[in-house]
Amino acid sequence: MGRIKTSLVKRITFELIEKHKNAFTSDFNHNKIAVSKLTTGTSPKLRNIIAGYATRLTRKGTSQ
Repeated sequence: MGRIKTSLVKRITFELIEKHKNAFTSDFNHNKIAVSKLTTGTSPKLRNIIAGYATRLTRKGTSQ
């Protein structure tokens, strides 16, 4: 079992994937860089959570 993502993380991730679908891949480190470029004012911890969730969604093959 994993940790439950908050609605803030889910909302930001879905918005980023919807607007910048080509910026995300199944590689966490690539997504971490993409999230830091596309967002402003996010802490490193929040950036990593969003990048990890985006990685999971892209590996799964769906955005919702």
